[in-house]
Amino acid sequence: MCIPGGFGVDDAINDAALMDFVKREGARAKYVTSVCTGAFVLGAAGLLKGKRATTHWAFHAALEEVGAIPVRERVVRDGDIFTGGGVTAGIDFAFTLAAEIAGEAFASSLQLGIEYDPAPPFQAGSPGKAPAEVLKLVEAFYAPPLEAFRAALARSMDNP
Repeated sequence: MCIPGGFGVDDAINDAALMDFVKREGARAKYVTSVCTGAFVLGAAGLLKGKRATTHWAFHAALEEVGAIPVRERVVRDGDIFTGGGVTAGIDFAFTLAAEIAGEAFASSLQLGIEYDPAPPFQAGSPGKAPAEVLKLVEAFYAPPLEAFRAALARSMDNP
């Protein structure tokens, strides 16, 4: 099972039918995975309790609110649960999962096939590398959705 993140996750965690599906299928899936804020769907379903996990850096601290152990890495594996960080970490996540399923040579062939050899023009791809003024801009951009997201999480956790 793979749960993507992005817009709509706050609605998803308050959709009872979807959450029942995630709980049921997550309990029997060989791999339980998410990318970006999709981790909160897994968390709201109770699948991340006591598990190491990651998500987009701007939402990272909220992982504790769903019982996860936040880890600041692009890809985190805890048993059969794989979580990936924000957008581009999804590529690393895909390669990690492909290697788990089909082997490192296959995953490496995928990497070569799409010519994935990142060389970003700026060194601002994570909070620890970004200049302070850039970090402030992005934190301000994500503050309103983070607040709305936390409110949705609170509603979800109040109505399991």
